[in-house]
Amino acid sequence: MTTATTAAKNTATVTAEVAPRKWKGTVLMGVMTLIALLVFVVSVPTTAVTSINAVGDHNPDFSVPTFTTNLVLLLIMVAVTALAGLQAWRRAKLNPWLLALFGFCWVIALILWIGTDSMVPFTWLLTSTVALATPLVFGSMAGIVSERSGVVNIAIEGQLLAGAFTGALVSSITQNALVGLLAAMIAGALVSLILVVFGIHYWVEQVVVGVVINMVVIGLTSFFLKGFMAADSATFNSPVKFQRLPIPLLADIPVLGPLLFQHTIITYLMFIAVPLLTYALFRSRWGLRTRSVGEHPKAADTVGINVVANRTRAVLLSGVIAGAGGTFYTLGEVGAFTDNITSGHGYIALAAVIFGRWHPVYAAGAALLFGFANSTAELANQVGANVPSEIMQMVPYIVTLLAVVGFVGKSRAPAADGVPYVKAD
Repeated sequence: MTTATTAAKNTATVTAEVAPRKWKGTVLMGVMTLIALLVFVVSVPTTAVTSINAVGDHNPDFSVPTFTTNLVLLLIMVAVTALAGLQAWRRAKLNPWLLALFGFCWVIALILWIGTDSMVPFTWLLTSTVALATPLVFGSMAGIVSERSGVVNIAIEGQLLAGAFTGALVSSITQNALVGLLAAMIAGALVSLILVVFGIHYWVEQVVVGVVINMVVIGLTSFFLKGFMAADSATFNSPVKFQRLPIPLLADIPVLGPLLFQHTIITYLMFIAVPLLTYALFRSRWGLRTRSVGEHPKAADTVGINVVANRTRAVLLSGVIAGAGGTFYTLGEVGAFTDNITSGHGYIALAAVIFGRWHPVYAAGAALLFGFANSTAELANQVGANVPSEIMQMVPYIVTLLAVVGFVGKSRAPAADGVPYVKAD
């Protein structure tokens, strides 16, 4: 054995002895397993049955024994938790496949428990998840563009809300949904302009500016809604909605058809935005410059990149993206603007940015997770689950909190995120 090999082994041994045991994931799994035991198994009658509708009609396709199935899923969760604990004891990194398996079992047990002695419309659950995640995906993409350039964007909520309001107003006046969409994108950019002026050019604390923007937009939209929009809703708050555009042949595929190919133009834009932004950020000259001013603005300035101009363009683009996402509420689903229609989804989108580690694909996945939480809450209301509606309304926010807490210390924001750049003389 050579001296180099011996030294390498000694170094690995010392590193293993010094490395702390990371129990956070195991503890979280243990808590979730205990919840599954008490709620999904103990509280379920042994004779209970859950029917599943997967095709899309109104008849159940098959049924499963709720208690027995959830008991099997619980045993798998216990085994996975034990394996995670063993890995933590050995100071090994938690296997992501174990985490994925645990999450899958927990979610299936949750769905079966909600649908106890009733029918679960599985296709509807998936399509509802995509629909409810659409504005969150737009919001998270907006946050990524801004924060990758080094500007903290707490104003996603205000940008979404401005887009929803302006889209409804302009679409109502012009009777054209596409014009409403374009106006919403401009409104989102105008809201971002406030962040540009104060956060980038006047070096005001960006988090404070973002919170103020949200409060101002909430107040203004509420004022206008109770003013001229309520006085003549037929003229100012009856927007033309985007119609669903099924893609021929593909829309008829069971499950996948309704899930991917039967949406409005807003959701199709979401499908395009995620891969397009991923390519632009990591494969284009613009993306390289955006990331460079967010990671090391001084070095970027040294090689001739205009830091302030690049950050300004990125923040304005984030407003355009969020403004487009805001139209989902008024031109895609509800069909009219209501007070605070976004309901704090901008903050959930910001959590998706952190959960997704400032990467478009991962952030979109996080947004889908939060959309699924909303969808299961609606499912519980539909099937009449014996759970207080107030508790189910809390589910998406609890999931958001757990997700962010679970990734504290694991996600690293761009190095210069939130740090104003002052060019040296």
